[in-house]
Amino acid sequence: MPNLLNRIKNSIEADFHSILDQKEEKNPISLLNHYLRKCEREVEKARKLVERQSTLLLEFRRELDKARRNGEKRAGQAVLANEAGEAELYEFAKQEQLQYEERANHLSQLMDEADLELKRLEQKYEKMKHKLKDMSIKRMELMGKENSVRAHHKMDLVLEERNLDQPFNRFDEMESYIEQLEKKVNRDYDMSTIDTKFHLLEKKAKKQETNSNS
Repeated sequence: MPNLLNRIKNSIEADFHSILDQKEEKNPISLLNHYLRKCEREVEKARKLVERQSTLLLEFRRELDKARRNGEKRAGQAVLANEAGEAELYEFAKQEQLQYEERANHLSQLMDEADLELKRLEQKYEKMKHKLKDMSIKRMELMGKENSVRAHHKMDLVLEERNLDQPFNRFDEMESYIEQLEKKVNRDYDMSTIDTKFHLLEKKAKKQETNSNS
């Protein structure tokens, strides 16, 4: 039963990823977003590696300081034991001093290597950040172009759309309607003006006729 459930689960996951892949193929921006998210994760991993290397360098420095302090301490004790004639203590102190000095030399070498490696990692990390930023800007550029293409396409559909039930869907039809409306308004205005002129002429004629009769 568990094997059957696992097979069903794997089948569903495979179908889901297949659907996602198909969607990404149809949408390049989505694919680019997916790629950028992966890059962001890699940059974050690089940042943690740089921090780890920096921490390691600090640990080397602490151990180096500790070894040098202990070496100087044993060197002073060796001098003290020698002056006191304590041969056994003198030999012990000298051996310890040599061991600390060897350890300090080794740690100094390791610290130099770690410091050099940290600088290399930091340089690569900075390059990765710049690369990621460049790709993010490129994504914005592509999104702008895609948006422009989609907007032009939708506008073209509106401009080319023909629908008899909605005579104002097309801008050219609206423009034609406005032109016709303007002509009608002008025509009505002209007629109104002409009628006014005739009315004034008729009024003037009647007045003249009245004056003649009187």
